[in-house]
Amino acid sequence: NFIVAQNGDSLVLVDQHAAHERLVYERFKAQMAAGPIASQAHLIPVVIELPQEDCDRLEEAAPTLEKLGLYLERFGPRAVAVRETPALLGQTDVHGLVRDLADGLAEWDSAEAVSDRLDAIIARMACHGSVRSGRRLRVEEMNALLREMEATPHSGQCIHGRPTYVELKLKDIERLFGRTR
Repeated sequence: NFIVAQNGDSLVLVDQHAAHERLVYERFKAQMAAGPIASQAHLIPVVIELPQEDCDRLEEAAPTLEKLGLYLERFGPRAVAVRETPALLGQTDVHGLVRDLADGLAEWDSAEAVSDRLDAIIARMACHGSVRSGRRLRVEEMNALLREMEATPHSGQCIHGRPTYVELKLKDIERLFGRTR
């Protein structure tokens, strides 16, 4: 769940999911600003069964979702077929992503609201495309995440407003153990 690192005078604890979620979100925003978001085609479309109302909302929002690299179409009255997903999400839980988007669309009142809420949709996609809590990262992955955090604006907090890391000064840690300099 956490990366433990040390810099010059501090111990740093990083929430790997929250930090990666912020980085993926910032990459989404940068890709959107630069042009269409690259997508990754599925060899076999992923068919997801949902309530008909969710399918209706997803079908109506499809043109907006395509701008974000998510290509889906209606597949009968109670299903959608996902043909492409945003490339920067890599191997993502397509079922979870689409169900989460359907939940978000149900909270909003119209398809026009979808365009107005692109940031919220990007945030939902970033969450699904991020390193999961509990996943063991290799040392190289941890280092890459930390280096990318250093270079990414707003990396100190996740997209939900929580901190992505806490920093404990070594002098404070030494004081906890009764050591003084």
